[in-house]
Amino acid sequence: MTGLLANRTVRRRGIAYGALLLVSVVLMAASSSAPVAEFQRAVGFAFRPIQGVLNDIAHTAASVADAVTEIDQLRQANQRLADENARLTVENDRLEEIKRENDMLTGLLQVRGGLTFETVAAQVIARESSEFRRIVSIDRGTDRGIAVGDVVIGAGGALAGRVIEVGQTFARVRLIIDTESTVVGQIGPSAATGEVVGQLGAALVMQNIDAAERPKIGDEVVTAGIELSSQVRSPYPKGLLIGQIVDVNRDANAVVQTAYIEPAIDLVKLEYVLVITNYLGGLPDSNLQPTQLTNPDGTLPDSEQPYVTPLPGQGGAPTPRPARSSGP
Repeated sequence: MTGLLANRTVRRRGIAYGALLLVSVVLMAASSSAPVAEFQRAVGFAFRPIQGVLNDIAHTAASVADAVTEIDQLRQANQRLADENARLTVENDRLEEIKRENDMLTGLLQVRGGLTFETVAAQVIARESSEFRRIVSIDRGTDRGIAVGDVVIGAGGALAGRVIEVGQTFARVRLIIDTESTVVGQIGPSAATGEVVGQLGAALVMQNIDAAERPKIGDEVVTAGIELSSQVRSPYPKGLLIGQIVDVNRDANAVVQTAYIEPAIDLVKLEYVLVITNYLGGLPDSNLQPTQLTNPDGTLPDSEQPYVTPLPGQGGAPTPRPARSSGP
C-alpha cells in the first residue's frame, strides 16, 4: 500500500514538471512571433510613463535615504565639534584664571621687592560679612611668623587691614572697610591728616581734617605713620596707599571737615595679600610696661621684665625696648 502511494506521488510530480516544460516551450515559441512582439512593445509603451514615475520614486527614495544618512553624519560631526568647543572653552577659562592669578602674584612679588619690611604671602580662604563687619581669613599663621597686629597689604602695596586673631595655620584680618577700623591718614599734596574710618558698602570716611586745609577730589590718601617716640607710633607704617578722595564735605562754621575716600583696591574681592611681620607699632604691650611691684628683697616678681632699661652715663634715663603691639 505504501509503495502504491509513493508511485502515485512520483507520477504526479513528473506530470507537473512535463506540463511546465511544455508551457515554457510554447511561450518561448510564441514570444518570437510578430504579433506577440508587437503586443509586448505596446504593453511596454503603455507602461513606460508608470515605469518612469516608479524610477523617479525609487531615485527620490534613494536620495532621501542618502540625505538622511548625511544629515545624521553631520549631526554627529556637529556634536563632536560642540563637545570639543566646550572643552576648549573650559580650558581657555582655566588658563585665563591661571594667568589672572599669576598676574596678581607677580604684582605682589614686585611690591615685596620694593618694601623694606619682611613679608609673608597669603591667600584669602574665607570671608565674614555682616551688617557691621568685614573680616577675612588667610591661610598663614604663627607657623610663618604672623602675629596679632601685623599689617596686611594688597595689590600695589595698598593697605588692606590688620591681623586681629592668629592660629598656627591661619589668621583673621579686619579690613579697613570694617566699621571698627580706624587709620590715621595723610592727604598727599597737603600732608593734612585725619581719621579714616571704615564704612560698609560705601567710601571710607576721613574725619577731623583741619578746616584750613583744602583737600581736593582725586587727592591720594596714605597712612600717616605718626611717631611720637621710638616706640610710640602708628600701628601702620608710613606711606601705605589707602585710596583716593572722591568727595569733600565742608562746613563754614566747623573747625574740621570730612572727606570720602574710595579704597585703592577692591577689598570685597581680595584674594592674595602680603603680611608685614617685622613692623612694630602702637603702644608697648601692658606686660612690658614698667612695674612698681617688687619682692621684699627689692627684686622684680617672677616673669616680670622692665620695659625700659637705663642708658649708660645718663643716670638711669630710660630707653624703650621694642615690642609688638596688639592694640587697635
